[in-house]
Amino acid sequence: MAGRDRVVELLRQLQRASCRCPAHSQSYSQAPHPSACGKTTDYAFEMACSNIRYGEGVTKELTMDLQNLGARNVCLMTDKNLVQLPPVKAVLNSFSKHNINFKLYDKVRVEPTDASFKEAIDFAKKGHFDAYVAVGGGSVIDTCKAANLYSSNPEADFLDFVNAPIGKGKPVTTALKPLIAVPTTSGTGSETTGVAVFDFKHLKAKTGIASRALKPTLGMVDPLHTLHMPQRVAANSGFDVLCHALESYTALPYNMRSPCPTNPINRPAYQGSNPISDVWSKHALHILAKYLKRAVKDPGDLEARSSMHLASVFAGIGFGNAGVHLCHGMSYPIAGLVKTYHAKDYVVDHPLVPHGLSVVLTSPAVFTFTGPMCPERHLEAAAILGANIRNRKREDAGLILADTLRKFLFELDVDDGLGAVGYTKDDIPALVKGTIPQERVTKLAPRPHTEEDLTNLFEASMKIY
Repeated sequence: MAGRDRVVELLRQLQRASCRCPAHSQSYSQAPHPSACGKTTDYAFEMACSNIRYGEGVTKELTMDLQNLGARNVCLMTDKNLVQLPPVKAVLNSFSKHNINFKLYDKVRVEPTDASFKEAIDFAKKGHFDAYVAVGGGSVIDTCKAANLYSSNPEADFLDFVNAPIGKGKPVTTALKPLIAVPTTSGTGSETTGVAVFDFKHLKAKTGIASRALKPTLGMVDPLHTLHMPQRVAANSGFDVLCHALESYTALPYNMRSPCPTNPINRPAYQGSNPISDVWSKHALHILAKYLKRAVKDPGDLEARSSMHLASVFAGIGFGNAGVHLCHGMSYPIAGLVKTYHAKDYVVDHPLVPHGLSVVLTSPAVFTFTGPMCPERHLEAAAILGANIRNRKREDAGLILADTLRKFLFELDVDDGLGAVGYTKDDIPALVKGTIPQERVTKLAPRPHTEEDLTNLFEASMKIY
């Protein structure tokens, strides 16, 4: 009981802590200098998204798309598990039937690393492919994006395009080859975005590459593929959708993000919440609230699994342009520093905290912390997820959303916090250290934060019930 009381007290301290952002603090004295656009913060946002084709059995059109593109040498990427399952087998049979010249790469690592990215990149460089097809979850699609990028820029150093401060964050200026993404999970939304995420093993932290140039030419969303997802994979994928929607909807508004780019090529893919992303993120949240529990509990529920496949796309369009913030920023060291935890239903040969699980475990603490900055949005999200917000106070918005999430996660048998996946309080300094380089996303949190805040958030996330 003492542990539970400690968590409650930490959450209340996080909620009560005074805001230190420029808009609410007279002590903030470092005013940013105006950029060449004449503003210190951005004044515009833009929407980028892959073309999306949705329908039961739509994968049968894949070979026609490749022929329409004039593809003569195709790289098909997947992983060792998926290559044995119907989604990939259907593609292989179709390629053979229609005489598509292709080479198969099935060595994608679930939760990719810089090493696994480089192995795929080497394969792509040697293959001289003129088109790519990725059949799988976010790991497969992200790996394929990286292979396409670096094979199209063979002289580039690996860190050239990796997000700063870990990499150089150079803009992508060359044209990439066509990439068709066929997602088999309902979570990452990678088929819609220009983002590829990986574990940078030297730092034991996740980072990635973010450029609109990486987004697939076409996302082929076939809900029949989701029927092969085991229950925990469906659940964890759904938690990624949940946090994509919540974080993008509560992110710092685009016109409060700084600096204002001096050239539109430097405007980041993750721009902050904006009126168009808001529509997609909220709609995804509505669908998830209705269908995620059904999709997890009954793998054969085609309506629920199809709906979650669409929710993943909708949330992908939302966060792919607005961005995410603390849940995702903190998730990267949670996944990267994994010790011995082996997630149920994942066929891998290494310890693994699945991405969606690593993201959602901190969500009650995070939204308690961010609630004071945009309470109406936190209350609206809680209401969509089933909370009764009538006569509830704005100042309690963060706690209300946190309690709603806690109930939602408990009903879906989520592990009881970071402690349940192998972490202790002794690990918190390393988790904080691994979060600090994730400024590409953490700076989009609606509330500024310090290392002490991150420490308290991780401590409050050791237990969530």
